[in-house]
Amino acid sequence: MVNPAARREAAGWLGTEFGVSQRRACRVLGLHLATCRYKAKATDAEGVRDRLRELAECRPRWGYRFLHDMLHREGFIINHKRVYRLYKLEGLVLRKKRRTRVSRVRRPMEMPTHLNERWSMDFMSDQLADDRRLRTFNVVDDFSREALALEPATSIPGSRHGSCRFLNGLPPSADTRSRLSWTMAPSSRDVPSMNG
Repeated sequence: MVNPAARREAAGWLGTEFGVSQRRACRVLGLHLATCRYKAKATDAEGVRDRLRELAECRPRWGYRFLHDMLHREGFIINHKRVYRLYKLEGLVLRKKRRTRVSRVRRPMEMPTHLNERWSMDFMSDQLADDRRLRTFNVVDDFSREALALEPATSIPGSRHGSCRFLNGLPPSADTRSRLSWTMAPSSRDVPSMNG
């Protein structure tokens, strides 16, 4: 006798069997009088379901909140939670939009044919026992898979990994005098401006 319908039925049985008033039967059962006297309002659930399905077919990108507003404007007095329940029962749940990617022709990556043709750089991070971060800056020659630089530190600022001073030589494209001097510069203040 947990749900209100069962308690309502028990209150009615007490009234007919023992001739007690409805108020007294509710007090004995621990049931509120308003709960006992409540009559459920008949709702046109099928009509709401049909109209909800029609609206969802017309507007497939609308969620249940927009559809609830439309039903409300059309005169259906219905709670948004009930609309959501019917929306789920009908299987009208919106698909989440996937992120659009730029479409391009995928080409296989060309493998380098000699030393210093292409370098790859990467940062790796790990945590020490005392909760400090240990970071490493790695530069690898893609042809020989030789590690040209491994710089471990707790902090790696841009000025540190921006210069190639600690690397094993320079690629052939950086042989000109101006590029060489810019590469070996101690700070990024000497970087030439791209705007002229």
